[in-house]
Amino acid sequence: MFPLPVAQLLPNTPEFESHPMVKPTGFREYDARWLFEKEINLMGIQALGMGVATLMHERGTRPDIVVGHDFRSYSASIKMALITGLMAGGVRVHDIGLALSPMAYFAQFALDVPAVAMVTASHNDNGWTGVKMGIDRPLTFGPDEMTRLKELVLTATFKPAEGGAYRFVENFADVYIRDLTDRAKLSRPIKVVAACGNGTAGAFAPKVLEALGAEVVPLDCELDHSFPRYNPNPEDMKMLHALRDKVLEVGAEVGLGFDGDGDRCGVVDNEGEEIFADKVGVMLARDLSALHPESRFVVDVKSTGLFATDPVLQANGAVTEYWKTGHSYMKRRVNELGALVGFEKSGHYFFNGPIGRGYDDGLVSAIAVLDMLDRNPDRSMADLRRALPKTWGSPTMSPHCDDEIKYQVVDRVIARFQEMQARGERLAGQAISDLVTVNGVRVVSEDGTWGLVRASSNKPELVVVVESPASEARLKEMFHAVDAVLRENPEVGAYNQTI
Repeated sequence: MFPLPVAQLLPNTPEFESHPMVKPTGFREYDARWLFEKEINLMGIQALGMGVATLMHERGTRPDIVVGHDFRSYSASIKMALITGLMAGGVRVHDIGLALSPMAYFAQFALDVPAVAMVTASHNDNGWTGVKMGIDRPLTFGPDEMTRLKELVLTATFKPAEGGAYRFVENFADVYIRDLTDRAKLSRPIKVVAACGNGTAGAFAPKVLEALGAEVVPLDCELDHSFPRYNPNPEDMKMLHALRDKVLEVGAEVGLGFDGDGDRCGVVDNEGEEIFADKVGVMLARDLSALHPESRFVVDVKSTGLFATDPVLQANGAVTEYWKTGHSYMKRRVNELGALVGFEKSGHYFFNGPIGRGYDDGLVSAIAVLDMLDRNPDRSMADLRRALPKTWGSPTMSPHCDDEIKYQVVDRVIARFQEMQARGERLAGQAISDLVTVNGVRVVSEDGTWGLVRASSNKPELVVVVESPASEARLKEMFHAVDAVLRENPEVGAYNQTI
């Protein structure tokens, strides 16, 4: 009988080494993330593995799973504890070693394995760990699976089973790289800065881009789990500024920035302009809908309104649906609709066939950007950016809010905006024309300026995004109006970045 997990134990004690510790809030909407040794210990990770194995048997999934880990000092040990739990639950483990998240998703197809458990905290600060899981490729867990997994783990409702086994898949990185590069080379050596923030992508991205014929200038591609310069997060302005400076220094045509586990890509153009990922999505949608008329796209509610109003997309017959933020939600919706691509403001892009396999891969996104430039030899990345209708948008801004209260705060904010709309109150000087509540609340004013508030799915934070098609002044007015509503809730703390 495996011990019942507890929420808190003191490190460096016999109890910490003898009992599983699992803080319940680590089970997020579609993956799991904890501060290692503060919110979960190795026995807690083992319990997680046993829970995943039990869930696989409950759902009738063939008991084979791909596992991999990112480049953090503790990730390999966490992966081995997870493997122990999976094997105790009767699952055959296929270990691909050091990997990007999309490399693990690819392994499900290449090795014909139905399930995946990738040990990574993505772009979270050092000290965090987590697992991205799925048992039905190319999908990852959604709220239903995470709720059941949480119940299994916290109640230790495990079902030990025979047949658990382990194999290490040698040189799988070569198979992944070959899959991405076994295609026609670029027609010209596009000069690109590849920034990896000292994260795991540094072991893969430069090789892939060079194999495609790009002239690659690496930036912070040495693996260093302390992330000495900045967090590998292409939504973080510090990373984008470093990428901008290098692009301008070397005269590159484009800068590509990859997050910690390689499933996202950020872009800086040849003039040093940091293009938020939703705007890059519009540029790619224009390019791809010209090749595939009447394409269907899915975008998240944090993304620019241009997907619905852009005249080029309309002329190409493109149809776009706004959907919930989150890689699991987006992946499922893209799969359900058979959309060509799903675009998320965070930089998760989900390319379906003939471009991808439906999961998010920052290298596939980077290749799509290079192909777009290759198809437009007379237009720079800046030219393509300027061709979009002008809007003023914010980065993703995240004020602190504890996991235990953040969803309640969002519910209060939704109710407050609904009350304002019902009373005819004005927000930032204009009437509220629409409230979109598919994921948090997107409040839209008469001139199309909007602000979004939602709970972060993977950190103790809220998420705030604003955009205006009218002016930068209206952008700032909307931000201050939305922030004023947030400040009615004392649980909301300081932002990580603001405009």
